[in-house]
Amino acid sequence: MAVRHQLIRRPPHAVWAVLADPACYGDWVVGPSRSAPLDQTWPAVGSRLRYTVRLGPWSANGVTTVRHQESGKELELEASFKQLGTARIFLQLRPWGEDETLVICDEHPLHGPGSILHNAASEAMLQLRHRGMLARLARLVEQGPVGQDHTGARHA
Repeated sequence: MAVRHQLIRRPPHAVWAVLADPACYGDWVVGPSRSAPLDQTWPAVGSRLRYTVRLGPWSANGVTTVRHQESGKELELEASFKQLGTARIFLQLRPWGEDETLVICDEHPLHGPGSILHNAASEAMLQLRHRGMLARLARLVEQGPVGQDHTGARHA
């Protein structure tokens, strides 16, 4: 089970605003070259995003479904990629001090070849993916003005 954390220098509401914006998915998730919501209710439970992964001339589509969410605190996703199976990705936001957020990411394969072939090498690859993904998320959130969330709404 790949677990990684990242300290983001913004409060949880600012981090959540990025996670709750389906247009931002491809900006912080490592892998997809494109993404689009299949439902207008993201990140409501059951809502989905379609994404495309490209490696050179090869490309394939996958779908990510919200399985659980607690607004501003937790987002649990199931990523389904037919060739590799499905994976569970759990993101937890913890307030850290006055204006920071500790983001904890926990991912593991559920079904298909990814779960059968899960080993120390694939675990190491997940750790590298998470390092990049959480760093991208931090940059995206932190580039926004202090006192505003990703959507531009002001907060006290």
